[in-house]
Amino acid sequence: MSYSVGQVAGFAGVTVRTLHHYDEIGLLCPGARSAAGHRRYDDADLDRLQRILFYRELGFPLEEVAVLLDDPDIDPQAHLRRQHRLLTDRIERLRKMAAAVEQAMEARKMGINLTPEEKFEVFGDFDPDEHQEEVEQRWGNTEAYRESQRRAASYTKEDWKRIQEEADELGNRFAALMRAGTPPTSEAAMDLAEEHRQGISRNHYECGHEMHACLGRMYVSDHRFTENIDKAGPGLAVYLRDAILANAERHR
Repeated sequence: MSYSVGQVAGFAGVTVRTLHHYDEIGLLCPGARSAAGHRRYDDADLDRLQRILFYRELGFPLEEVAVLLDDPDIDPQAHLRRQHRLLTDRIERLRKMAAAVEQAMEARKMGINLTPEEKFEVFGDFDPDEHQEEVEQRWGNTEAYRESQRRAASYTKEDWKRIQEEADELGNRFAALMRAGTPPTSEAAMDLAEEHRQGISRNHYECGHEMHACLGRMYVSDHRFTENIDKAGPGLAVYLRDAILANAERHR
């Protein structure tokens, strides 16, 4: 069986233009052409497209996806196992994104009302109420969500201020290392990344090294996190991610 570019676009939920682009850059070249010169995709092409979309969903740039897929030492089954692990880790990481929002939710349930001044004093530019409905729909039934809720329910305004001050202080130390030209793979940067991981476990939820690595990738793949982290210095999100990944690899 072979399929037209329009059929494949429909299967995969991408645009025809995207498939044309993948072909032009050599990422996904159709296995055949019709007599009229039109692209025709076979089952092997569809398998490769699936792997491409998995990696894209995980935030990998196209250049890195091409390198991963064309590595002769990795077979298709190994790709699927790796993507399954990354996606599973990402699910766990996304559940933890609820941590800041849950404080507002729990406070409301318990009848504790923060004033607007107090809310923004604790969270800075992040408004927990803004994403409350999304978080509750996506992670409300998970154990990680419940763990974070239990911790948040016991926190006072002073606790939240302390947590925010710890995060700010850690961010400033990361920024200082970056400005000094210290590589993110250095012992100093990795040790700071380990402090970052332990702070998450201490204040919000149990965060292992694999989960922490997923968080690091999210800091770069999600522009909202990138923009917020980079307020302390342009490029800090990438630096933080690289330090986290190096630390995770060190403890693998």
